[in-house]
Amino acid sequence: MNTRNLDLKRIRPDFMTTSINDGMSSDERFQNLVLRPIIKLQSDLFIEVFKNYIVKHKNVFYDLSVEKRIDYIGNAIHKDMKFRNGIKGMVIGLFTLEEYKLYINNSSALNKRMMTIVKESIIDNVQVITDSKNLARAV
Repeated sequence: MNTRNLDLKRIRPDFMTTSINDGMSSDERFQNLVLRPIIKLQSDLFIEVFKNYIVKHKNVFYDLSVEKRIDYIGNAIHKDMKFRNGIKGMVIGLFTLEEYKLYINNSSALNKRMMTIVKESIIDNVQVITDSKNLARAV
């Protein structure tokens, strides 16, 4: 295995909250062994990218109720192709060559899994996003 592949795997956080077993589909195995650790690694970056997205869209996000904020996040990830492709690039760029070859065999289904996990990650950090806006106002 080349140095790049080893380095990429080494920097990923351990993410074994789900067990890996022989009954799993290859997509579920890829999700748990590759996507989840990469998305966890990139979590802080996704938050900053989303905060920038909010600013570029006139801070409308901050005027929404919690339920509408969740819808806003979903729409950004699922309907804004430029934003979605940027997120995908941040994940795919951390694949090993072997992982990329597996990914391209079923990219459509894996993209759905990827975007769902990223969306959940951003939703889980709505309070952090909101607090950073309030902190900026106070300064």
